[in-house]
Amino acid sequence: MVRLTDYVTSGGCACKIGPYILNRVLKAVMPVTNEHVLADMTGADDAGVYKLSESLALVQTLDFFTPVVNDPTLFGKIAAANALSDVYAMGGTPLTAMNIVGFPVPLVEQGVLTDVLNGAAAIVAESGAAIVGGHSIENKEPIFGMSVTGQVNPNNIWKNKGAQAGDVLVLTKRIGTGIMNNALKGDLFPTGTAQAVTSMSTLNRMAAEVAHAFTVHACTDVTGFSLMGHSVEMASASDVTIHIKALDIPLFDDVVEAAQMGLVPAASYGNRKAITDVQVDAELDPVWMDILFDPQTSGGLLFAVPEREGTALVEALHEADIDCACIVGTVESFSGLSVRVTA
Repeated sequence: MVRLTDYVTSGGCACKIGPYILNRVLKAVMPVTNEHVLADMTGADDAGVYKLSESLALVQTLDFFTPVVNDPTLFGKIAAANALSDVYAMGGTPLTAMNIVGFPVPLVEQGVLTDVLNGAAAIVAESGAAIVGGHSIENKEPIFGMSVTGQVNPNNIWKNKGAQAGDVLVLTKRIGTGIMNNALKGDLFPTGTAQAVTSMSTLNRMAAEVAHAFTVHACTDVTGFSLMGHSVEMASASDVTIHIKALDIPLFDDVVEAAQMGLVPAASYGNRKAITDVQVDAELDPVWMDILFDPQTSGGLLFAVPEREGTALVEALHEADIDCACIVGTVESFSGLSVRVTA
C-alpha cells in the first residue's frame, strides 16, 4: 500500500516557502500591471482580479502542494478544495480549473495519480466549475494542485482590506490542520485527525454563499501563513488592530494535546519568525503559540462584518451545517499593533 506522506518532508501548506524569505524575494520583483487589474501580487489578497467590464471581472489563482494524507483520492480532494478556496475568499464563483502535477513515474504507473485526479475532479464538480486541462512534470516528490479561474462583480469584491473598527471576526473552520497532519503521520489522535481531514476536503462554497447575504467588509481564507499571518495581513491592509480571543477559536479535538507532544510543523516556527506584529497575552499557555502560528491547509474563511450582523451570520452558517463557525475576535482602531491575542 502506497503511503504518500512517506515521499515528502512536509505536507500541505506547511511546505510553502516561509513568509520571511518570500517577502524579501517579492520586494525585489517588479510588478507588471495595468488599469484593468483590481488585485495583484503587490498586496496580500488571496487571488488576482482582472476587470473585463463594469459588471464582470476574472478571479485567478493557483495552489499546489505535497501530500498531507496517504490516500491518493483524498489528497486530490484536499488539494482541489484548497485551490478553489481563494476564489471564494474574493467573493467569486469558480468557473474553470486546470491540474498542476509533479509526480514520480513509478507512482503514476501504479495508478496513484489517476486516483488523485479523480479525487480532485469530484470536488471541482461539487463546486460547479469545469476542468479544462492541466500540465504535468516528473518529480521526485509528488505535488498536486490546481489553477482556478472564477468570476466576480468588480463592484463587490471581497478583499482583505476594509475591516472597520467595531467589526467582529467570524471564522468558518477549525484551526490545527498542520498539527493534526503531523499526528496523522504517526497514527495518533484519530478523532482529531479525522475531523481535520474532513475539514480540509470541504469546500468553502457554502460559507461564501451564506456570507453574501451579509455586509462583508473584509475577507481572507486562513491557510499556510496561519491564523496570525492572515489576521496581520487583514489588519495591515485595513489600518486597524485585530483582537483575537484565543479561547473562542474553534479547534479540532486533541490539538492542544498534540501540540504539547511536539507535533508542530517546522513552518509554524517560520511563521513566528516572519510574523512579528503580534502580541500574545503572557497569561496564555505557551502551547497557544504553536496553535496560533500553525500553517493551515484548506482552512476556513475569516470575515470582518459589522457587529450588528455577526451573531446572525454565525447562526446562518450553523443552519447551513457549518457548525464550528463562531466569532473569534473584534476589530479596533489602530493602536500601533496589528494583532493582539488574549484569553
